[in-house]
Amino acid sequence: MELFKGQSLLEFTERFKTDLDCEEYLASIKWEKGYCCRKCGHTKYQVRKDFSRTCNICSDTESPTAGTLFHKLKFGLLKAFYICFEMSTTTKSLSASQVARRYDISRQTAHYFMHKVREAMKSSESQKMDGKVQVDEFTIGGKEEGKQGRSYDTKKKKVLCAIQLSNQGKVKRFYAFKIPDYSSKSLRTIFDKHIDKTAYITTDEWKGYRPIKDYNITQKPSNDGKNFPTLHKVIHQVKSWIRGIYSWVSEFNIDRYLAEYSFRINRSQNKDTIFNKLMKRIVERSPVSQSQYSM
Repeated sequence: MELFKGQSLLEFTERFKTDLDCEEYLASIKWEKGYCCRKCGHTKYQVRKDFSRTCNICSDTESPTAGTLFHKLKFGLLKAFYICFEMSTTTKSLSASQVARRYDISRQTAHYFMHKVREAMKSSESQKMDGKVQVDEFTIGGKEEGKQGRSYDTKKKKVLCAIQLSNQGKVKRFYAFKIPDYSSKSLRTIFDKHIDKTAYITTDEWKGYRPIKDYNITQKPSNDGKNFPTLHKVIHQVKSWIRGIYSWVSEFNIDRYLAEYSFRINRSQNKDTIFNKLMKRIVERSPVSQSQYSM
């Protein structure tokens, strides 16, 4: 089946009109490399009207949503596709209350489903940043004081981030996640998760970066962010995006919101396939229960 390309809502509406259209699309992704029975391992099957596969040997039937983040969905698959399309292509914040009103579902159901989507948006950590990389920290929550620097306000959530820059100084990739403190041990996590040892890394002069000796790090004064203009522009955009729609973000879920923002910015040069990328992630991720998410 041909994958969906583009960000046009009109084209999306033409492509996906029913739950069955969505089932067919999911099936094409799920069994793209062939079918193998989850019970007996046999590869011969029959296709049902809803695009489920039934094993010719043990008769086990598997739906396109089984074993994915769409497992036991509490509303129609077509609505789920539309929510995923919006979350992957929008340039603005999208709240659970907005989704609930737009798709006639409860706010709680919207909240849990959107966190499932954000879980799928998390980085696989398979492709590390190289070339020019900059690293810094910022805070979310609490009272905004309008000044740069590290905050030790316990109401603020500490976030560590990194950007990869092109030769033209534009953002190629961005990653961010919460940290418990500004220690070298905490700061090192983004290096090991997302940065290649060959990268040329620049940070400010915070002492926490000094013990990280096995990476090529250059430290220079921040000058209230003026020496890191692109990085601080992205940080400002992230904070504004979160403040613009979420009155409060829990410590438990902050990484999921950051993953959502990173997912879109990291695919800004490949917007035509961003929805399909998300669908593949959703199919590949194992089901999660509501107990794994906090309100």
